[in-house]
Order: sequence, then structure tokens, then C-alpha cells
Amino acid sequence: MTTAAAAAPTSTTGAERFAGTGRLVRLALRRDRIRLPVWLLALTAILAFSAASVAGLYPTVAELRGFAAASAASPVALATNGLVSGYSTGAVVASQTVMPLALAAALMTTLLVVRHTRQNEETGAAELIGAAVVGRRALLAAALLVAVGANLTLGVLSAAVLTLQGLPAGGSAALGASVAAAGIAFAAVAAVTAQVTDSARTANGLAGAALGVAFLLRAVGDMTGTVTGDGTRVESGWPTWLSPIGWAEQMRPYDSDDWWVLALPMVFSLVLCVVAVALTGRRDLGSGLVPTRPGPPRASRALPTALGSAWRMQRTIWFWWAFGIVVLSLVYGAIADQIDDFLGDGEQGGDVLTDLGGGVTDLIDAYFAAIFALMAIAVAGYAVQALLRMRSEETAGRLEPVLATALSRPRWMLAHVGLVAAGIATLQALTGAAMGLAHGVIVGDVPGQVAALTGAALVFVPAVLVVAAAVVLFIGGLPAWSAGLSWALLAFCLVVGLFGPLLGVPDAVRDVSPFTHVPAVPAASVTAGLLVALSLIALALCAGGVMLFRRRDLTTS
Repeated sequence: MTTAAAAAPTSTTGAERFAGTGRLVRLALRRDRIRLPVWLLALTAILAFSAASVAGLYPTVAELRGFAAASAASPVALATNGLVSGYSTGAVVASQTVMPLALAAALMTTLLVVRHTRQNEETGAAELIGAAVVGRRALLAAALLVAVGANLTLGVLSAAVLTLQGLPAGGSAALGASVAAAGIAFAAVAAVTAQVTDSARTANGLAGAALGVAFLLRAVGDMTGTVTGDGTRVESGWPTWLSPIGWAEQMRPYDSDDWWVLALPMVFSLVLCVVAVALTGRRDLGSGLVPTRPGPPRASRALPTALGSAWRMQRTIWFWWAFGIVVLSLVYGAIADQIDDFLGDGEQGGDVLTDLGGGVTDLIDAYFAAIFALMAIAVAGYAVQALLRMRSEETAGRLEPVLATALSRPRWMLAHVGLVAAGIATLQALTGAAMGLAHGVIVGDVPGQVAALTGAALVFVPAVLVVAAAVVLFIGGLPAWSAGLSWALLAFCLVVGLFGPLLGVPDAVRDVSPFTHVPAVPAASVTAGLLVALSLIALALCAGGVMLFRRRDLTTS
């Protein structure tokens, strides 16, 4: 008689599942050693600038009160700016900054978590990392720890910069905590979406859709709220309480400082993190919970062409940018007729708007000139993201087999550039048409306003093309630095080109931005010579980029 000893099945302990998390945190910080500081410093600088602007524009209590009352009475202002909670300097700063900063923090951490989880699996880096002593859930844990740390750092920096500007320390701490909590909540959302799909783009899209729903719920709740007290405080409707962005506002910094509200995003984040960790054990590495749908059995005739394949890669990016730009343009067009009331009683508000609007004295025309410049920079953001897709195709190794066919490098690159150029023109036309439609409904002249504002928006196309062409030049000549240089150029155009007059930037520095040379439409007259010059500059930069790309070696890893 023989006996066989049954081998006991091995089990993985909880500690082993998270083995190597500390080293992966250090790896993620090294990868983001430039990207994260840029995010944090840029958001902190924007907050500091906003606080200084409020103090300068509305130096007296009467002016602060008038601005807060006008904001509380305007549903459009509540939807676009945020909840109004009093008329102290700090309360006005909070009403103008908490919601935008919460959105920016959510976007920052969504991209961060997906980049260090799903994107690592998509590119095969996670499989290489998993060959070492690394637990199954360490990659997700490291991404979440870095995201939490980044948001806490942003909260501390925000509180510090506001306190240094003389605002109460308690309210500054509440504002920083509210922004950090919103970012952490969406880090947890991104952790879940990264488990659902096998594509980083789709994971980012799902998390972005969740962010859009959160913004919409907050906007509806604030717009349907009731004005209480002396007309400078709004009690939100119930939809706001369903949104992590709304929770950030409900802390009411510099007013009641309701710290108990932090329990909502903390519980929300904890639950989603537990769900995300559980989901990692229910799928294979590299795959998502939802399997990828098979494509059609036959490809379209256009797909094997340079233009067809470029369109397939670029169409999703264009669609989401078009959706966001149209929504923003409708809102900005609807609020234009209320600009006098929205500025309140502050005399300096009109002066600042005039400076941003290129010296136009009529407030509505100055408003449109400033908004068109801002929206054109947003369209330039689309151009940067879309063109950098070429660089990601190269570094991912997908470009080399494509160029092994009869397709030449210039044809491949020009297909992407041509589609992005068409996308720029289309987005600018949509900006003007949507803004004209909303404004025309209010003033009773839809055809006239749509025609006038669409033409004004198209004037910015050559300036946006200059930025796009510079990105092409960076990809061709400085590929390793192309992403950083491209986003830095966009930030320069925003901060120095648009806000240069408020910051006292010399004209010689501001002139580097192509947007500085665009007339203050719709009030100012447009000369063809200037637009032709900008177009020729864009053409020269693009040609240089294509030539350099044709001559250099490809990056294969």
C-alpha cells in the first residue's frame, strides 16, 4: 500500500500582493520628475495670480459685495465659476478658483493613474516589471500613492500661497484640502476605469466622462440653488451633493469652513480604491474586464492610405475637443450680454477686460476679444495633443513597420499635419458659431451674430497654425524634448501672450506669442497682410519639421 502526500496549494498573502510598491513609487516619481512639478507649479501660480487679481480688482468691501451679489444672481456665472459663499476677499477668491482647480487636479491625477497602470500594461512595461519581485497589485498601489501625494502637495502649496498673500490660514487650508480631496476622488475613479478597458485612451475617456458628469451635476445644482441672506450666498440644489467637484465647493473656504464635508470624498475614494484592487485579481495582465469588440471583417478602402489611417487615430481626439469647445462657447456666448452686471461695481474690472481684449473700450467687444483669444489657445491645446500622437506612434514602435511599406515619411507626417490643420479651422468655426448662436438668441439676431463671430474666430487660425507648426518642428528636430517643449510653448502663449498686460510683461517678450499679433476681433479691423505673414511662418516651420523628420533616425523604444 502506498500513500501519496497531497501537496498543499500555495497561497499569496496580502503583503506579497503589494510587494515592491515602494520601488514602483520611486520609478513613477522618476518618470514624472518633470511632468508633475510643472502641473503643481502651474496650478499654484494660477491660484496665486487669481487671488492677487481679486484683491486688485475689488479693493473695497462694497465692490466685493457687488461682485458676489452679481455672481450669485447669475445662473451662468454659477455654472462657469462656482458657488458663492459670501463677499470677503477670501470667499470671492474661493468662488472663482475652487471649481477650476478641482477640475484641473482631477485631470492631473486621472492622467497620472492611467499612465502608471493601464498604459504600462498596454506598452508591455508592466510585464517586464512583473518579472521582478513585484506583487500583482503593486503597480496600482504605487500609482494611487503617487496620485495621493501629488494632490496633498498641491493642497499644501495652495494653502501656503494664499496664506502668504494675507488671507486667513484656516480658510486657505480648507481651500487646499477641498482641491486635494477632489483630485484624490478622481484618482480612485481612474483606478477603476483602468481595470475596465485594455486601452489607456479608453480608460482616460471613461474617467473624463465621469469628470464631465460631475461638472454637469455641480453646475445644475448650483444654478438651481437659492440665494440666501443678503444676496451673496447660494445654497446649492441636491445635484451638487452627488458630485465630487460639488463636495469641494461645499467646504465653503473662508466662510463656514465645513471640514466635515471631507468625509464624503474620502469614503468615495476608499470604496473605489477597494473596488479597483479587487478587480485587478479578476482579469489577466494586459486585458480589461470588458473585452475589446472585434472590428469589421473588412477594412474600409481609405484605411490603408496615409490619410485614412491618420484620420482613424485622430478622430477621437478631435471629437472630444469639439464637444468641450462647443459647450464652453455656448456658455461664454450666453453670458456676454450680462458682462456689465457680472463685473459688479468694480471700476478696475472693465479696465482689466479692456487690457485682455486688446484695448477695445466697448465691454462686450472687449469680452469677445478676450474670450476668442482664450478659446484659440484651447484649440492650440488640441493641436499639441493631436500632433504629439505622431511621437507616441514612433516611440511605441508602431511607426517603423508602417514606414517599411511604400509609404514615405513626409507623406505619413503630412497626412497627420493636414488633418490637424483642418481640425483647427473646424474647431475655430465651431467656436464662433456656437458663441454667435447663444449670443444671438439673447439679443435677437442669430444669423448676424453667427456670421460675425464665426468670421472673428477664424481670424485666429493662422496663429494656432504657428503653434502647431512649432510642434511639428520639435518632433522633427528635437524628438526627445518635443512633448515638453510643445506644452511649454502653449503655457507661454497662455500666461505671457494672453495675461501679459496684467503681469506687466514687456511687449518684446509678448510678441513671441503669435496670438499677440492677431487683431482684437470682432471690434478691430483685420488686415490680410498680418494673417498671411503668420501663415507663411507656420508653413516654414512645418516644412522644417518635415525635412528634419525625414533625415533623422526613428526612436524605436
